[in-house]
Amino acid sequence: MAFTAKQRASMLDTMRAIALALPEATEELTWGEHINFRVRKKIFCFPGDGDELTVKADPEERVALLGDPRVSPAPYLARGGWVRVQLTSPVDWDEVRELIHTSYRLIAPKKLAAQVE
Repeated sequence: MAFTAKQRASMLDTMRAIALALPEATEELTWGEHINFRVRKKIFCFPGDGDELTVKADPEERVALLGDPRVSPAPYLARGGWVRVQLTSPVDWDEVRELIHTSYRLIAPKKLAAQVE
């Protein structure tokens, strides 16, 4: 199912709320118009246009994630353990939250990462 522009904007807003609730998280626009979420200048999440999500995957979970047809190695970032997840309807927001939180914990300094469940 393709999402409408309004649905993608709403999904992007939800991902933004999840990411920016994390300690010291910020949002930046780079490479023209690409949104990314950072912790202390290090990127931990690319939400795309709202209908996909690129995150760093836990090495122990990466193989299982890549077994899901919605998940693929992230272009240019796969060597570093990043994956791209195509969101489908209905969106499992608990899954999205877990992916964002895991990526944050892998990127953030240890003291900040420890503050996230």
